[in-house]
Parts: sequence; C-alpha cells; structure tokens
Amino acid sequence: MLLTLEEARANGFACDYSDKPAPPLHPGVHVFEEWDLADLVDHFDWTPFFRAWELAGTFPAILEDEVVGESATQLYKDARAMLDKIVSEKWLTARGVCGFWPCARDGDDVTIHRVRREEHVLLPFLRQQVRKSRDRANYCLADFIDPAGDWIGGFAVGIHGIEPHIERFRADHDDYNDILLKALADRFAEAFAERLHKHVRTDLWGYAPGEQLTNEALIKEEYRGIRPAPGYPACPDHSLKPKLFELLEAETNAGLELTESFAMLPTAAVSGFYFAHPQAEYFGVARIGRDQLEDYAARRGEPVEQVERWVRPNLD
Repeated sequence: MLLTLEEARANGFACDYSDKPAPPLHPGVHVFEEWDLADLVDHFDWTPFFRAWELAGTFPAILEDEVVGESATQLYKDARAMLDKIVSEKWLTARGVCGFWPCARDGDDVTIHRVRREEHVLLPFLRQQVRKSRDRANYCLADFIDPAGDWIGGFAVGIHGIEPHIERFRADHDDYNDILLKALADRFAEAFAERLHKHVRTDLWGYAPGEQLTNEALIKEEYRGIRPAPGYPACPDHSLKPKLFELLEAETNAGLELTESFAMLPTAAVSGFYFAHPQAEYFGVARIGRDQLEDYAARRGEPVEQVERWVRPNLD
C-alpha cells in the first residue's frame, strides 16, 4: 500500500545536518586519463565475476565448493592468466572523471551551484512511497543534503580498448576468451569506481583521511558515504545520467557516451553521485504513485507522458 506523496514527505528521513561533511579539499572536476590497471586488480570483487558465469558462491570460498569448486578454480586460473596479459601488455585503458559542487536541498530536489558558470543544475530525486512498518522513514536521496548549503559529488569511469581484442577472439571463433575478457572489463570498471571512491574519501574530498580498510571491507561498503547510480534502486531514473555527464563533461574528460536509452559506452562503465553524509545509506525507491509521477514531471519541466516512460518500472 502506498502513502500519498504528502504523507511520504512528512515521513522523510530526519538527517542530522550538524554532522554534514566539510567542503572538499579539492573542489571542482578531476580527470584521470589512465589509472594504473595493476592497482585496480587489487580492488577486484571476484564474486560477481563467478555469478556472471552462473557459478553460485562467494569468493574465495567458491574455489573450494564441493559442487562448482573445480570449475570455479579453472575459470579463476584462466582469468588470472588473462589479467597478467591485460596489465603487462596494456590491452585496456581506465579513464575516469569525478567532481564536487556546492549545492542545497529544496524539497526532493538538489540544486547544484556552478559558481564559475553562474548557473544552477537541478537534480530531482524520487521518494519512497510504500507504507512502512514501525518508525521507518520514507527515504529520498535529497534527505542527505542540507537545505542551508552542502556539497555533492559525481563520477564516471570507463574501460577503453577492448574492441581489437574482441575482434581477434571472434576471428578465431574463441567464444570463451571473448566472454572472459568482457567479464574482466566489467570487473575493472567496478574496481575503478571503488578505487576512485576511496581516493575521493581520503584525498580529494578528504572527509575520511585516516580510513584504513581492507579490500574485503571495501567490498562490504564499510565506509562513510554512498555512490548511488542513476538506474539503480535509490535513483531509478536513468534519464538523470545526461545531467551527470554534462556536469562532469564525461565525453571529453573520460571518453564516455550515452545512447538514446541512456546506456553507457563503452559498456564496461560505471557512473553515479557521491553523498558524503555519515547517515547516507542505500535504499530502494520501489513503487511510486501517480501523484509523485505528476509532481516529478512538473519539477523536471517535462511532459507527464515522457516522465512516465522513464519511471514506468516503478509506477504503481
């Protein structure tokens, strides 16, 4: 059962803005033309890699699994061998960009202030409307931003250079290595997003300078802040990607493009926003009502019919 939008907003998360992060140590946009691939390998989350091959289990325990252990071990051996070639022969290039901007919350919107350009960019977010049990809030990402003034960040990373190697494998009818390389490119992209976020927390934004976490702790997201991506549960509208890409100048700075359906090219790519408040957490917007659809369309300045196509999977 859904609450009305008015009821959901009344039950929004009461964030403690007195604990908001300090302004970034290095504000503005930062470009990374070629991140070290070997460094990214050290930040791989291998569990999704095995799931992509329909091998169920958590790494590294999956290598000892009674059912799939033998297959998983051979796959891992092949993957490590290919990784050695990718890194030593520089098959791929990891390009990325991130940025931080002053902003403020206005209801369920976040307004970014681009001071040098004397312009504002509106980021409209959706709010949970499903009726909650007990004292649970109806979250919106805007809840984590202070109306009196705050900061928000964004990033986009991509893995380039895969095409000639895929063409080579296909010419040899080598489907196995074709799929293996694509799966590893995806792991590189996710590792880049993880590694860059760490760099943001400890250096560029610098709100967690003393952070000392293992890769396992990073995979479990045992750090302060979140990086929700357009199209994912907390921010289910893919159509926010063009706003993010424009803020980052992602095409120029990271060689990334968006298709008409908001898919990223190259396909091994990750993008999202940075929220640094210690109370920021992931959640799923799930179903929304027609009242929020119409309100969201008005906030975006778009026809309801167009916005309905964007958020249809979440519309009640």
